[in-house]
Amino acid sequence: MNAAVLETVGLGKAFGALRVADDISFRLQSGARHALIGPNGAGKTSFVNLVTGRLLPESGSVRLKGNDITRMAPDRRVREGLCRTFQISSLFSGLSVAENVFLSIAERERVAWQMVRPAGRYRAVIEEAYAIVAGLGLGKVAAQAVGVLSYGQQRLVEIAVALALKPTVLLLDEPAAGVPSTESAMILDVLEAMPQDLAILLIEHDMDIVFRFARRITVLERGRIMVEGTPDEIAANEDVRRVYFGEGDLADV
Repeated sequence: MNAAVLETVGLGKAFGALRVADDISFRLQSGARHALIGPNGAGKTSFVNLVTGRLLPESGSVRLKGNDITRMAPDRRVREGLCRTFQISSLFSGLSVAENVFLSIAERERVAWQMVRPAGRYRAVIEEAYAIVAGLGLGKVAAQAVGVLSYGQQRLVEIAVALALKPTVLLLDEPAAGVPSTESAMILDVLEAMPQDLAILLIEHDMDIVFRFARRITVLERGRIMVEGTPDEIAANEDVRRVYFGEGDLADV
């Protein structure tokens, strides 16, 4: 088996009697297109918070590119190549699309504190920001304030901000949450156009996006990995249909 770019071993966390992560061992390969699904309360976001350092585990470890990052601060993990988006928008709504991406690049390059100087001194940063924005189909709205965009476009800006950090691993926490069905295709198009060497873990309730995007799917239940497999294997799994979807046919989602 190839070395994992992201790996958790025996990851455990509880809040009182509620175990949100129970001995989770998980591997993500370079270039992976992997989805994490499960019913509400299964522990999906808690798992992402443990991986990104927003929560510290009680047991187990997290490794990035072979290095133990279990106790590493969240901002340091970002600099090491582990980035995420959030269920709730964390953008600067009063700034333009390009400015949001520009600030992300400036943070990556550790020049954000110098932004009081004339912007022309950072032409390379500006050009990179516009290139990322254009690459996600947002070129026509690059100069518009994020707050006036449609919700689907705002979710794309969040992805642009994350890509500006040049991640090795990108964790997308429900990028289509709250996005109207008429705009969800934009999200999927962007996901399918991501760099092939970028490992992506998608946490999503929209099963159409999950089954069209993922090459492998992990199902969580009560903080434990219930099953992992290809989309076809997950769609045919009777336990998954019973616990997560009722008795419906996943192949029809």
